Amino acid sequence: MKKVFCLLLALLALGTCALAETVNATDEAVLNIFTWEGYIDYSTVIKPFEEETGIKINYATFSSNEEMFEKLSAANGGDYDIVLASDYMINAAREAGLMQKLDKSIITNYDNLDMTFMGQFFDPDNEYVVPYVAGAPLIVYDPSAVDIEITGLESLWDPALADSIGLIDDARVTLGMVLLSMGESMNTTDEAVLAAAAEKLDALAPNIHVLEYENLHNYLLSGDVSVIYTFTPFAALALESNPDLQIAFPEGTMGFGVDACFIPVNAPHARNANLFLEFLLRPEIGAIITQWQYYCCTNIPARDILGEWYTGNPIFTGITERLDDIEYVLNLSTEEEQKFQDVWTSFKLDL
Repeated sequence: MKKVFCLLLALLALGTCALAETVNATDEAVLNIFTWEGYIDYSTVIKPFEEETGIKINYATFSSNEEMFEKLSAANGGDYDIVLASDYMINAAREAGLMQKLDKSIITNYDNLDMTFMGQFFDPDNEYVVPYVAGAPLIVYDPSAVDIEITGLESLWDPALADSIGLIDDARVTLGMVLLSMGESMNTTDEAVLAAAAEKLDALAPNIHVLEYENLHNYLLSGDVSVIYTFTPFAALALESNPDLQIAFPEGTMGFGVDACFIPVNAPHARNANLFLEFLLRPEIGAIITQWQYYCCTNIPARDILGEWYTGNPIFTGITERLDDIEYVLNLSTEEEQKFQDVWTSFKLDL
């Protein structure tokens, strides 16, 4: 992996073409990015962009998609030039009129994007969004530490897995997993179905050792748990650290998500934002992003640079092979969202 990463840095240094000069005044040669902490690497993405363009990046962070939407709404789609967030809240921003269309005369490499991730509910006409990474929650387990064959979501309820599972501490993702195991939509708001899902979630409690949003792979690698249901990068990191671990893909419909960039409607430096998106879509930058994030690569030419590191990974290839039966978490009304949160809060109180 280190050799591949060094190759990417060399390509970045030698193979990039200069961006067009911005039309901003000198004191406007800035770009305000709003995303999670560490989601865009400084040394391999931000710094090279700043050096090439003279545009200074200000990096502001949020702790949740909901916080992002609240602050963006309060600023009326201003203050920030690039927002990088998750699909369901991106859709909420689009529906609220908080986005502006991309300038594809600047983003001339927009076609590098994999059409699999395009035309989705959050940007049906491919006008506003540049997908950054994509992935699905997966089961990873240590076959030497379990006495059963884990074949999918339903296996998590097996009594043999008592006190040995790590799950994502998130209402929509984990309750969504329970709903998928029942053959139901992750986005159902039917109260009878949610009540049944709450009962099934309660039945899973004896098998749960830990709830954690991130880094569940560390519990698996340390032996604290033998099974995790976790996001793509943590599954990939676990398998990289211990190739003897096994993956179990959900039976039937698989939960899926895309994190993506958009330009707010009143972005103060919209041209700089489009220039930055063009930079992100260069193949060598797309490859660096994939190796930094350990998510599925949305940039087709970048995969040629990544080579076997990417195409030989059963997590990335396995997800890609199952994209004909996926479901996204959708943004719901406040009242509908609260139904999920109420179930989750009650479950955690009794856990």
